[in-house]
Amino acid sequence: MWVGDVLGDEFEQLTLPLGEDSEGEIVATLVRALPDAVPWWRFGRDTRPLTDVDVLYVHGWSDYFFQKCLARYWTSRGARFFALDLRKYGRSLREGQTPGFITDLAEYDAEIEAALAARGESSGRRLVLLGHSTGGLILSLWASQHPRQVDALILNSPWLEFQLGAARAAIAPMVGLQARLWPMDAAPQVDLGFYSRAQKAVADSDDPMETDPAWRPEQTMAVHAAWLHAILQGHRRVSEGLGIEAPVCVLLSARSVVPARWSDELTRADSVLVVDDIARAALKLGSSVTIERIDGALHDVFLSGRDARTDAYGRLDRWVSGWSASR
Repeated sequence: MWVGDVLGDEFEQLTLPLGEDSEGEIVATLVRALPDAVPWWRFGRDTRPLTDVDVLYVHGWSDYFFQKCLARYWTSRGARFFALDLRKYGRSLREGQTPGFITDLAEYDAEIEAALAARGESSGRRLVLLGHSTGGLILSLWASQHPRQVDALILNSPWLEFQLGAARAAIAPMVGLQARLWPMDAAPQVDLGFYSRAQKAVADSDDPMETDPAWRPEQTMAVHAAWLHAILQGHRRVSEGLGIEAPVCVLLSARSVVPARWSDELTRADSVLVVDDIARAALKLGSSVTIERIDGALHDVFLSGRDARTDAYGRLDRWVSGWSASR
């Protein structure tokens, strides 16, 4: 049953049961943005360009869905917008569970398919998958395995390659061994909270970012060996080529910066991924890939400073308009 959501009157949520594991009940949570009513003077006809489109958004690591403006972008153009809080993240995290923990990214197929089934009537509707960071990796892998279900894939700084990409092949066997023997071993925490600080520094005062620190901590959640192994396996599959048939749009910052110490430079660059490596990896996604590099953007391009954020939405709109018109 759909119930009210923490984001307020514009949104509702639905719990998706996924069974149990050693930590107890597993659920995912689907959030939907409630559509605007069609103005009376249109006499019930909705002529907006995306009225036949469903969008499914998946968040990144140590994150959950809270981006109201992103949802409004789609609903204002007539699309139905849905966002999925994956198992053990955000709305789906239950007491006693290890946040974000999973041993194989393919396990997320269950909640993706449950979310798509929960949309309601979908016959004749186009499906757009929209993923940020780890969510972009998850959706890319899913799209490659379900080619007939996806009409477009839009990726916001997708984590398609390990930050030490050149060393991935060398470290993957060691991580794999650790994952088998000590799956819950956690890597030392190296996040100093600078990315969260940068987002707050450039936040839009007219539409403040409100997040739950229990669901989106200032410093990233613990990285466990089995989870990292799953990520590296996903990166390996991308590097081998995914053959995605749907057109792909990748939005990235123009540059990266290493967050060794705080500086204003961190408010104008991606401090999480090596964006040049991501751009190269994106070319392995499929045969139709557009890469948009946005000057001054953060890791989440839609949470960047005003100028970069406006640029990001402008580029998204240009790509979506062209894609929609090409049908």
